[in-house]
Amino acid sequence: MMKPDINKENAVLKFDGRFVRLFDLQYAEGKHYFDATRRDADNIIAVKSDEEFKNMLPDAVSCFVILKKKDGTAGLLLSYEYRYPTGQFLLSPPAGLIDREDALNADPLRKAAEREIFEETGLKLKPTDRVFTVNPLVFSTPGLTDECNALVCAVVEIDDLSVLNQKGAEGTELFDGFEIVDEDGARAIIKDGRDKNGRFYSLYTWAALMYFVSGMWK
Repeated sequence: MMKPDINKENAVLKFDGRFVRLFDLQYAEGKHYFDATRRDADNIIAVKSDEEFKNMLPDAVSCFVILKKKDGTAGLLLSYEYRYPTGQFLLSPPAGLIDREDALNADPLRKAAEREIFEETGLKLKPTDRVFTVNPLVFSTPGLTDECNALVCAVVEIDDLSVLNQKGAEGTELFDGFEIVDEDGARAIIKDGRDKNGRFYSLYTWAALMYFVSGMWK
């Protein structure tokens, strides 16, 4: 089946905010679909060629940070971050947008992940820590938005947890502490579908929990 014909000429900007834009994608005569995006008109995903689509960078990184102690035990590091559209502090992995400097780096996903992990947790990754891409790009809610994240895992050798802090919060970011869960704790959160406070959580948190308990990070 042929794809609808969406191009720059029939992608009409309806709202232009500081952090989000809304485009009206006219995909046929009299037929429209709305796209909420962080991207400008030249970079929205709907107008990319197949080749551009396959080689594009995501908007952001979500980081699966696994703390591994010398005794071999490990825990998944999550935090409680205020998510304004939900009105709640949600259990979340460290995450953030890929900025211009990251994009110019030889390994933009790793660069962005290292920066976001440091800003949101205080952890400065060492050369001996393993950092690798789990998935180069996944869409969050493609029926509404073209926003997409890379999934990056960092396995950090650590015994002194006193270095953990949330002092690097920027702009609208608000944090309310950390949660370090072992495999049993992660399974319980997955099974319950809620955190210890009874709150729901994001798909990226679910992905982090599932990846951790799967053991694929090992």
